[in-house]
Amino acid sequence: MAQRILTMRKIKEILRLRWALDLSERQTGASLKIAHSTVGEYVKRAQRAGLDWVQAKNMTEAELKDKLFPKKEMNIATRPQPDWEQIEDEMKTKGVTRMLLWQQEYIAEHPDGYGYSQFCEQYRRWQKTQEKPVMRIPKKMGDEAQVDYTGKTMRIIDPHTGEVTKAEIFVGVLSASGLIYAEAHLSQSLPNWVRAHVRMFDFFGGTPRILRPDNLKAGVTKPNFYEPDLNPTYHELSIHYGVAVIPARVAKPRDKGLGENAVLQVERWVLAPLRKERFFSMQELNKAMRLNLTWLNDRERTNKAPSRRTVFEQHEKRTLQLLPDYPFEYLEVKRAKVHLDYHVSFKKHLYSVPHQYTRKTVLIRASERLVEIYCEQKRIACHVRHDRLGYSTEKEHMPTNHRWVLDWTPERFTQWAGQIGPQTESLIETILASRRHPEQAYRTCLGILKLANSSSPKLLEAACGLALDCNATSYKAVKRILETKKDVLEASAQPEPVDHENIRGQNYYT
Repeated sequence: MAQRILTMRKIKEILRLRWALDLSERQTGASLKIAHSTVGEYVKRAQRAGLDWVQAKNMTEAELKDKLFPKKEMNIATRPQPDWEQIEDEMKTKGVTRMLLWQQEYIAEHPDGYGYSQFCEQYRRWQKTQEKPVMRIPKKMGDEAQVDYTGKTMRIIDPHTGEVTKAEIFVGVLSASGLIYAEAHLSQSLPNWVRAHVRMFDFFGGTPRILRPDNLKAGVTKPNFYEPDLNPTYHELSIHYGVAVIPARVAKPRDKGLGENAVLQVERWVLAPLRKERFFSMQELNKAMRLNLTWLNDRERTNKAPSRRTVFEQHEKRTLQLLPDYPFEYLEVKRAKVHLDYHVSFKKHLYSVPHQYTRKTVLIRASERLVEIYCEQKRIACHVRHDRLGYSTEKEHMPTNHRWVLDWTPERFTQWAGQIGPQTESLIETILASRRHPEQAYRTCLGILKLANSSSPKLLEAACGLALDCNATSYKAVKRILETKKDVLEASAQPEPVDHENIRGQNYYT
């Protein structure tokens, strides 16, 4: 008898033709396109079950199957039953196998228990009883795209050094038509992840309403069933293209079953044919991948179903959302607190903001060329990007007193001192020249020049003359001269007599 059991409907037809119409086994077999020996086997089985056509005709298919193929009663009551739930938990531990659990735990404790093959069979049967039903959700045209990386990588060989680099393969698929996009890049970093999405949308010629990624760090910062925390840059991408990002649940590959299947198709039909080829640049690899990907999207599927490309062009393409006027430019997004010096730090470089925002939390949006800073959705600063140590400070961001300090230069101090007198100017020039960097002397010069406010410019000019004679080039020295030698300074600061015909001299009164 054939090993594969015929359907109950066909078996009932065998019995009808043999018993009701009295056809021969060969005639019955010819009518049903089966071997005449098979007809004889099923008739004998019905006779052993004590059936006739009247009984068989009134039976349901389930009742007929129970009569023809009674279940064998296994004598399992006397066999000790393993704790299948505990075994299921143990199997999740790395290195634990069914042989280990059977040999060292089950059969060692129950020598009269199941043999290994029956142990495995009973375990499989128990697992089937634990399976939960799967809900199949119909996909609407233009509704969703699923994205993921393949487990397989490709090799890129440096033509100069021979160094081998592994290229990661990004895969995206539209859920309704199944149109697949794939590309290779160096790593699963955030810039590559975002730019791959931009190129995928250009390939589709539009955007779906939903993006369903896996929970990799470039897409999801903190996985959560109810409210996953998206990477800020990925969130900016979704806003720019008007899509909703709904990540798959952790360890739930069925949430993105189409994406998993697309990964399998790419590994099988795009990457596997290239396994023996050598590539010396990312451009070469992507060019070869595009040829295989075109074939994969254009080929007819099983059961003569139209190709992915055909379904996409005829049905799904017109349902996609239009692309924005300009593609998304990669952004790095970061929240930061404004320092006390009204600067924020990004990539070890400090950028200024208006001083009124000191100690406030701001949002930094950095593209390849610009760094924009926002507070409460209002842009408050914009700088050219610098990826090196240093400061970028706008004068308009500084308080008034800080702007004045910013204007300090050696020329400014020398000019200021010249307004007081030549001795003061000479002392300031000497102080500026005595320091390794002029900036180190700014505070000293400022202190000396401000002494003119507390005494007088003439006294300060005289004090600077004495300081030059004593080679005293500090603020404290000049201040001490003004305090201790005020009489000498006042005498030396007396104006010289003026010789004029209308002025009487001291000899006039003698």
